[in-house]
Amino acid sequence: MSERPLIGVSTYLEAGTRWGVWELDAALLPAAYPRLVQRAGGLACMLPPDEPELAAAAVARLDGLVVAGGPDVDPVHYGADRDPRTGPPALARDAWELALIEAALASGTPLLGICRGMQLLNVALGGTLVQHMEGHAEVVGVFGTHPVKPVPGTRYASLVPEATSVPAYHHQCVSRLGRDLIPSAHAEDGTVEAVELPADRGWVVGVQWHPEMGKDARVMEGLVGAAS
Repeated sequence: MSERPLIGVSTYLEAGTRWGVWELDAALLPAAYPRLVQRAGGLACMLPPDEPELAAAAVARLDGLVVAGGPDVDPVHYGADRDPRTGPPALARDAWELALIEAALASGTPLLGICRGMQLLNVALGGTLVQHMEGHAEVVGVFGTHPVKPVPGTRYASLVPEATSVPAYHHQCVSRLGRDLIPSAHAEDGTVEAVELPADRGWVVGVQWHPEMGKDARVMEGLVGAAS
């Protein structure tokens, strides 16, 4: 069996997390993320928040990077006032994951942004976000599904050429696209659901939904294939 590529996945950093008799700060990640990496043929490792200046060294040891979903991006990063419906800032995650993205882009390391990860990719490239929208998180704490349609000729369309129903849970989305980003899938209401950089910029894709919560592994397989 050939060596599996090492895929780093960014993590949450939560205070007072409880398991068993313990209540401690924890760096954690829903198990669906590493399971999807493993199912797609990769070897998963967790990347908890660290000092941003160490991001390049971390990425240099990886074959691919996944920036996971999570809390809202602090609007300070795209020069906007905070909407009252925007969640509390995750300062350590924002700083670390933006540094990871910048390091991956600089080194050509294959990169997949999932939900928050796609939004951070857009922000890292100078884009902005809609801070609140309706209809993409219908029940609190429950993933919904809705159809997305690929844009012909894009990398995403080469992976998933047909319209599909995807698991989603978000209330923010792309507003102004970041530098060089191409929209590669849309929801029926026009929301940009996937973005990517041109092929000559390496393998860089962001999806607004949560592929780890579904059965379709093709996007993650694309990342793992690029990282192999």
